[in-house]
Amino acid sequence: MRKTSLVSALTAAAFLAGASLAAPSALAQDGMAAPQDMPLPSKQYVIDVGIGALVSPKYEGADKMMVSPLPIVSFGRFYLPGLGQVSDGETTTRGFFVFPSINFVGERKASDSVKLTGTKKIDWALELGLGAGFRYDWFSAFVELRQGMNGHTGQVGQVGADIILNPMERLELAFGPRADFASGKYMSTYLGVTAAEAAASLGNLTPYKIGGGFKSVGLSGRASYAVTDTTALHLQAGWDRYIGDARKSPIVRRGHENQFSVGVGVTYRFAFDLFD
Repeated sequence: MRKTSLVSALTAAAFLAGASLAAPSALAQDGMAAPQDMPLPSKQYVIDVGIGALVSPKYEGADKMMVSPLPIVSFGRFYLPGLGQVSDGETTTRGFFVFPSINFVGERKASDSVKLTGTKKIDWALELGLGAGFRYDWFSAFVELRQGMNGHTGQVGQVGADIILNPMERLELAFGPRADFASGKYMSTYLGVTAAEAAASLGNLTPYKIGGGFKSVGLSGRASYAVTDTTALHLQAGWDRYIGDARKSPIVRRGHENQFSVGVGVTYRFAFDLFD
């Protein structure tokens, strides 16, 4: 099982009545978006598209890593017919923002690790939701919530905050704490062990029922550098540590309570108009 953030942030037009909208940094708030001082063309749509690679645990609680491709899509400007331009093309660093939160979780099979012997297969899952936050100059805080489909039908979310720095032109750094939470359905799917699974594990796992709550705490950091007016390089890294009932899971105890990830990528900026 692996988690991959598919898209970067899209500032929504839901905050009206003169509210200042600040573009968030990522779709699941920890993705790869271009620095805010990268030139923003006066077009209806400004989209950064790219590809990267992500090194992350093979599944929830794993002690082995895997490398997977990381598609990147980030919206700098977005036009909604009837509502107008979501962004006015100016760099905004103060105000509320909302963003779509999307995540993909790969399938998990017993053959992924000898430590999963006896566990049932979990299909891939797509998580869709929304996030909201507030930025004031160099500080940003957010919360997001997603609904799972296919592999799990639970709810997952994250709260976090960032310190945002621009140590030099076209370079943006952001880092801060994170806390992940999940419903009982999600927890039982990935961290629970049924009696049948425990019996099939030949003594490697014990039955474990788990409810919802906070799953992990950690830190996240990212850096983006605009090489040209259209091309940017990105680096992100994260550390999470399981807490509470999640830490007591036999899956985690057989794996590792600390989870690390590192991603790199490159994006190219497209700008165009679709409507008169």
